[in-house]
Amino acid sequence: MMQKRLEELKERQQKALLGGGRDRIDAQHKKKKLTARERLELLLDPGSFEELDMLVTHRTSDFGMADQVYFGDGVVTGYGKISGRLVYVFSQDFTVFGGSLSETHAEKICKIMDLALRNGAPVIGLNDSGGARIQEGVRSLGGYADIFYRNARASGVIPQISAIMGPCAGGAVYSPAMTDFILMVEQSSYMFVTGPNVVKTVTNEEVSSEDLGGASVHSSKSGVTHFTASDDVDCIKKLRTLLSYLPQNCEEKAPALPYSQDGSEMLHGISDLIPESANQPYDIKEVIRAVVDPGSFFEIHEQYAENIVIGFSRLAGKVTGIVANQPMVLAGCLDVSSSKKAARFVRFCDCFNIPLLVFEDVPGFLPGTDQEWNAIITNGAKLLYAFSEASVPRITVITRKAYGGAYDVMNSKHIGADFNFAWPSAEIAVMGAKGASEIIFKKEIESSADPSRTMSEKEAEYAEKFANPYIAASRGFIDEVIHPDETRRKLIRAFATLENKVDNLPRRKHGNIPL
Repeated sequence: MMQKRLEELKERQQKALLGGGRDRIDAQHKKKKLTARERLELLLDPGSFEELDMLVTHRTSDFGMADQVYFGDGVVTGYGKISGRLVYVFSQDFTVFGGSLSETHAEKICKIMDLALRNGAPVIGLNDSGGARIQEGVRSLGGYADIFYRNARASGVIPQISAIMGPCAGGAVYSPAMTDFILMVEQSSYMFVTGPNVVKTVTNEEVSSEDLGGASVHSSKSGVTHFTASDDVDCIKKLRTLLSYLPQNCEEKAPALPYSQDGSEMLHGISDLIPESANQPYDIKEVIRAVVDPGSFFEIHEQYAENIVIGFSRLAGKVTGIVANQPMVLAGCLDVSSSKKAARFVRFCDCFNIPLLVFEDVPGFLPGTDQEWNAIITNGAKLLYAFSEASVPRITVITRKAYGGAYDVMNSKHIGADFNFAWPSAEIAVMGAKGASEIIFKKEIESSADPSRTMSEKEAEYAEKFANPYIAASRGFIDEVIHPDETRRKLIRAFATLENKVDNLPRRKHGNIPL
């Protein structure tokens, strides 16, 4: 009797492992996509995956569904380890009803999310789904809402990561949108609320799925996705790398790597990266890579709002969040997109105890009707709010320009930064010498016999007085003006003093960030 039952169990398990069947698995491979289980094998440490709810089936009998029953119901769920650390995972199976979400499919995902929240471990979703299972109607929609609710409850408590490895449309897009990071695969994944057919019907626009919501669009135009990958394998590799910078939950710190002083604390020639002319651009990423641990900078949102650079790095083996103005793009000005991009990242780092390091070279906010009409005021305030609210260790290094309100916004001393350093090349003022001189010395310039010469002289006079870090240093707004070669050593020591930082915030339910 027992042998017969064991054979029955084995038969059911084998059916579950086949998903929608060999033909559909082959079709998935022809699209250069891995199956749900193959993706989990790559993602998790070998032999660590423990599957839950393998034998779950849907409960629908309408529209001939009673004759179409597959074990697992289109999603593989369970837990395992990545680099030895516990994670909870779900991987949607496109071979079963196109990965569409049913009531039971949603229940499996919710169970995993509940376990992840109770046990303080990251939850990772590998999305490949045609959307709600139409045959189930409102029950499927209710399943989505159950997931959304858990996304919100888990936000800021455990890391949530979404990999879009196929279609993700309609209501399905909102769960990834509420997670911390989204990865998309080029040419095989897309996200949109309404598809090309609906768009054509409503607006008469003809657009492909790729042009409407592909990885390229969302990584460069909308900013919906943080990373793009060339294929499934590359996507999973990046996901594993990302996770290596994150703590398990909001009560822990990110994993540190062993570090011993080896004489690399002092830099050599980094000041050569700053051009003689204040109007000449340079690549802030070169500064970042020179200062942080070699090979540790992991950029996020690389193709979106490139006038600001964000990402994770390690400094003396410890994870640090980087926010830096990029003079190579829009002269490093803050605009709507860069403010939102940086604000979101700052808040994530603050949620998960990741110290923040800011490299500042900002001439101000980008002017123009487009910016004002798209609410640069509200969006710029998001970054200001995020820094002001953050209680993690925060340090700013001003490499060159720090002008106007943007000086305040970029983690200034006035909004709670712990240490502010400046290079001798720093210029801290309300605005640049030329613009300031045109206002301050307007009458003198206009009445001068040689307005051009007078303008040049007044510009030089203003620059001599304000285009330096020493007035701010004399007021204590800058803690120290440092030689650029000392930057790494100063930062390592300063962050070490902040390891036990305690910042008691006012008692409240939560603030009201200008969304």
